[in-house]
Amino acid sequence: MRIENSFILAPGVGEKTERKLWKKGITHWDHVENTNSISSRKQEKISSFVGKARKNLEVENSVFFQENLPNKSLWRLYRNFEKKACFFDIETTGLDKKKNKVTTVSFHREGESRTLIQGQDLTKERLKQEMFESKILVSFNGKRFDQPFLEQNFDMDINVPHIDLMYLFKRIGYSGGLKKIEKQLNVDRELEDIDGREAVRLWKRYESNGNEDALDKLVKYNQYDARNLQSLLEIVHERLTGEVFRPHVPDER
Repeated sequence: MRIENSFILAPGVGEKTERKLWKKGITHWDHVENTNSISSRKQEKISSFVGKARKNLEVENSVFFQENLPNKSLWRLYRNFEKKACFFDIETTGLDKKKNKVTTVSFHREGESRTLIQGQDLTKERLKQEMFESKILVSFNGKRFDQPFLEQNFDMDINVPHIDLMYLFKRIGYSGGLKKIEKQLNVDRELEDIDGREAVRLWKRYESNGNEDALDKLVKYNQYDARNLQSLLEIVHERLTGEVFRPHVPDER
């Protein structure tokens, strides 16, 4: 599913109305102007908004769609902004964003992973650059943890549309942490013996005596977290497309 299949962005169009449009064969923005299945007033209203949406899509203004989509439907943006999607994860010295600090931040984009490290290149400027280059952010529990932690630690606001996979997986019946869901879905991972607590210990070993092996292991673990988010988003995107969109498309029932 792509954003061009969505009509809930338009004022006055809710999920029920959107499903009715799909069932009438109006499944893409292109279909709005060439249909007599809806009233001329509604057609004009939706067409006007679609014109505005097209212009914002052309210039890759993902924030426009964040402002007009229900939060639970941000996943619909993924295919349109796939090449500029940034899968990210952080490690910290604890759970309190005011008392603890961020140690590493890993980003996975277009098949490549990189990590910013506290005391080396993890700075507000570098984080802002990463966000600037991203059209959507993808995390697991990042809206409650990762993003607020970064904003607090680096005195910054992150306004990039943010897809939090934890909520999407709850929606399709999966609960628990990232690693539990990975196992249920057979998403491979190395370093299965490391968890959040061990990540804190690895950082302390590096910080106290410069243990480079500990840092390398921490970075590798952090990058796995970020990289696996892409596999998980592919899975949940397909499931949600199958639940939300396909059952209401006439030739796909």
